[in-house]
Amino acid sequence: MSCACGHHAPTMNHDCDDHGTPVALRAPLLALNGKITCAETAQMLTALSLLPDHMALSRQEPGCLRFDIWQDEDPMVWNITELFTDQQAFAAHQSRTADSEWGRNSTEMQRDFTSKEVFPVIRPELASDHDGIVRLHEAAFGRGDEAALVQTLRSDGDLALSRVAVAAGQIIGHVALSPVEAPRPAYALAPVAVTPKLQSRGIGAALITAALEWAGPATVVVLGDPEYYPRFGFVPADLDSPYAGPHLMIRGELPAGVTIRHAPAFSGL
Repeated sequence: MSCACGHHAPTMNHDCDDHGTPVALRAPLLALNGKITCAETAQMLTALSLLPDHMALSRQEPGCLRFDIWQDEDPMVWNITELFTDQQAFAAHQSRTADSEWGRNSTEMQRDFTSKEVFPVIRPELASDHDGIVRLHEAAFGRGDEAALVQTLRSDGDLALSRVAVAAGQIIGHVALSPVEAPRPAYALAPVAVTPKLQSRGIGAALITAALEWAGPATVVVLGDPEYYPRFGFVPADLDSPYAGPHLMIRGELPAGVTIRHAPAFSGL
């Protein structure tokens, strides 16, 4: 199998790309890595001219999660890392590229690519994940509030749990728990985010389930969609809170009308 821009994709294997808990998806993601090698200066100049637009257009595709191109120490060689939501998304990329300026003008360049099917895994956040978590929340919510919340919880020492969903080195989901002041151990589930191109594929549910398993018998409260969270055992909360209302839900037991307080970082929302 070859990409329209010349990518060679050998027989693929189901794989998990990182240590963590695999997320079962109906269809795996598709990751590609490889090099494009120019045979002469004219080809290198063509690559310099056309690859930036090719990268930008590829990233805009609804099924493209990652498309990074960088020039090697050898200026005749380009490294490319790609991640697509599934095989169909890669096929759409092939079709678009076939009729692009890059596709038509780069056929003589040498390609050496490999690909594999990958499933996301859920694992604890690393320090190297922090910037990616910020970008994820900004993309998922279209604003910076949730990203700032995570950063403040972390800096305040109130980020009790922070888990990321990762595929081929790309952060595609995140969930956080923070302590809640209450008569018994309790946490707030917030925020939860999945990259927009992968929403409604079960990754958010897997992140929430992982967070609830970590919380164990502790009470968990959430501000969220009353139509979505009952599947995880949440029910409407009768609590004294600045967030009281139909979107405040609880999983576990707290006395009716009891006062709860979220971590100070929430006051910035």
